[in-house]
Amino acid sequence: MSKLILLDVDGTLINYEAILPESAEKAVNLARSKGNLVYICTGCSKAEIAQRDFRTMQLDGMIGANGGYVESEGKVILHQSLSKAEVKHIVDWCNARHIGFYLEANSGMYINDYYLEDGPVAMAKYIAGKGKEIGDISEYKENFGKGYILKHGEDLYRDDVNKVSFVLHSYQDHLDSKEEFPDLIANTWGGKGEEALFGDLGPKGITKKYAVETLLDYLGMDAKDAIAFGDAQIDLSMFECCGYSVAMGNASEPVKQAADYVTDDVDADGLLHAFEHLGLV
Repeated sequence: MSKLILLDVDGTLINYEAILPESAEKAVNLARSKGNLVYICTGCSKAEIAQRDFRTMQLDGMIGANGGYVESEGKVILHQSLSKAEVKHIVDWCNARHIGFYLEANSGMYINDYYLEDGPVAMAKYIAGKGKEIGDISEYKENFGKGYILKHGEDLYRDDVNKVSFVLHSYQDHLDSKEEFPDLIANTWGGKGEEALFGDLGPKGITKKYAVETLLDYLGMDAKDAIAFGDAQIDLSMFECCGYSVAMGNASEPVKQAADYVTDDVDADGLLHAFEHLGLV
């Protein structure tokens, strides 16, 4: 019986420097050659995933935007985005507070001027908090904006945005966002111990669990044949609806406690070792 394998991306499939370990590439390709289906299940939107170097690795589809987008073999199964009015509200609120943000759309990642200042600092903290170091911080800051599209004024009022991530100057920004946008889901994400470095806002009712259940229904598969892999607490909803769950060795403690099995770190061939343990390769 083939399995549905669901992989979180950052910290699970790739490391926190966005590098795909050769062992993970091997694991995915071998698992698919045995008839298993492999989908990524990530907070990233399609445009961000397109910037990753997956080399020869092939996938059957993706769940993106923490569940707001589902694609299978090139066919869009689900796409729930923010309305243009909601995006305008978020953009204006962030700009009024001088907060850097990026709009996560399948067509690209759109940023304001403040993100060119806030983004490199927050992302450097994110990478350092996951145990990695940026060699030349000046070069990192200089190259930081290359993966984004800078827009101004009304050009940021878009109708194709899956969710919005913004830099937290303090945790109060997240608390204020929950009050300002009661009709949206407000999350945080970040570095060591899942320190809150970023806030994000997306459509209510959208979770990885909801998207996985949508995909299972589309594929006509049973939840008992689904295996979820993750490292962060936002992956817990994915664990809930899958028959088996695996936490990476670099996962946070609550994720390890919730998982059926804990493998090695992403950089210590953890994905391949778990695939071997489960007989997927």
